[in-house]
Amino acid sequence: MLFGGLWHGANWTFVVWGAYHGTLLAAERWMGKKSPWEWMPRLGRVAMTFVLVLFSWVLFRAPDFNHAFYYFGAMFGLGAVNAASGLLAAQIYTPHYLAVMLVCTLISFRRLEVDDWVQVLTWRKALVLVPLFLLAVGTLFTQSFNPFLYYQF
Repeated sequence: MLFGGLWHGANWTFVVWGAYHGTLLAAERWMGKKSPWEWMPRLGRVAMTFVLVLFSWVLFRAPDFNHAFYYFGAMFGLGAVNAASGLLAAQIYTPHYLAVMLVCTLISFRRLEVDDWVQVLTWRKALVLVPLFLLAVGTLFTQSFNPFLYYQF
């Protein structure tokens, strides 16, 4: 995972990101089938995994450790609120985005896998999947600035 971090970018934050992920993966493999979170309900285990991965994305996205620590502080309510926070909230918390987040949340807590769902493809399932696919492809074309991620490395 350290090499995976270096592959993503020539910055120490990527190395720490790789080490963090490697440590979590090693701990998971070391525990075997026994989860340290087994005492929690399934929703709690999913939330705990989400939070652990969320911390890693701060390291992945931050240009340096100062920015990463500032962001970690902001995540816990420490530090000043950025002026752009209100604008971002106004863009995210619209009825459309809230509906999409609700649907994604409901889907993510289902035990049904995509592969299980499309093994027997019916017309009803196709009527759901084809518009979702077209919406996803159409959304890709609406983005005005989408540079190649690895160009900067």
